Amino acid sequence: MAGIYIHIPFCKQACHYCDFHFSTSLKKKDELVQALMEELVLRKDELKNQAIETIYFGGGTPSLLSLEELEHILNTINKHFEVIDTPEITLEANPDDLTPVKIEQLASSPINRLSIGVQSFFEEDLRTMNRAHNSSEAKQCLELAVKHFDNITVDLIYGIPHMSIDKWKANLQTVFDLGIPHISSYALTVEPKTALASFIKQGKYPPVDENLSKEHFDILIEETVRQGYVQYEISNFGKQGYFSKHNTSYWQGKHYLGIGPSAHSFNGQQRSWNIPNNTKYIQGIQKKELPSQIEDLTIQDQYNEYVMTGLRTIWGVSINQVEEGFGLEFKNYLLKHAEKFIKQEVLALIETDSGDTILKTTEKGKFLADGLASELFWI
Repeated sequence: MAGIYIHIPFCKQACHYCDFHFSTSLKKKDELVQALMEELVLRKDELKNQAIETIYFGGGTPSLLSLEELEHILNTINKHFEVIDTPEITLEANPDDLTPVKIEQLASSPINRLSIGVQSFFEEDLRTMNRAHNSSEAKQCLELAVKHFDNITVDLIYGIPHMSIDKWKANLQTVFDLGIPHISSYALTVEPKTALASFIKQGKYPPVDENLSKEHFDILIEETVRQGYVQYEISNFGKQGYFSKHNTSYWQGKHYLGIGPSAHSFNGQQRSWNIPNNTKYIQGIQKKELPSQIEDLTIQDQYNEYVMTGLRTIWGVSINQVEEGFGLEFKNYLLKHAEKFIKQEVLALIETDSGDTILKTTEKGKFLADGLASELFWI
């Protein structure tokens, strides 16, 4: 089984914290959509003999595309790839795009999962982040979306300066009250070359407080557990039956094809990525050339990636799989470097009924998962 990711590099306006590839000009939208379909055809043999179980429209803001454009892309996938009967098809969307008409159109299409970028239900937070929607639009679109879609996830950002504990709890409660079955929640981070980084450097905005982020994160875990969500990945919380199949495939090392400018692909031994430039991407595809770079992954790279993704999930890092996939030397290296963190009670070795041993973060170690993984990398 494999997945296809489609990158739609357009947004109405630039969020101050975002460093993804996008353009606020829609002049090349028609050419870009055509290029996406042509790239799919050019790469139709890369997932040969693998059925497509997930399709994900990310960005950018995929909800800027018309239903006709989305269906053209899906038809191209169905024509050139083996797709299972009921694939998970996700569309990332912003609340201001999800009008009643748009939601009804999407509900009648093959798209069966919405990922809605709310981030916060408070006006001051939305203005600070330069989001295109307002609080009313966020609530209204969700109230309507749940009437037409069963599978919905909402994005929320925590650790925003001046966001009180009460405000953070209110954001979560709004999602709970609406019956949304999945939440993706990330700490506000300061990426280089973003407007947010510039504002902080100039003293126009307070720096991000890691202690506040940790406090919000602990509340997030506590409240979602109380509501019956499972934290199956550090930043993802789903009710049973509503885990993201597409994102889970990334964490479990399945193969995926990334289509569009800046999109990444993975086939187990290689990682590739397309050029993050709309014009150069379109020109390359028009010449029947893939505007991408390829990196061959060493055994060390593959081990490091497995440790990084495994520690972020409830499935952890299988000691048996490390030995079988990478060798005894890697297994011994992992166990030796994990010892001190096990003693600090931020990592734990768990015996399974199948006879395997799983290395996982403890509740105390979840917030530190990425840092812990880097300490276990093969250097």
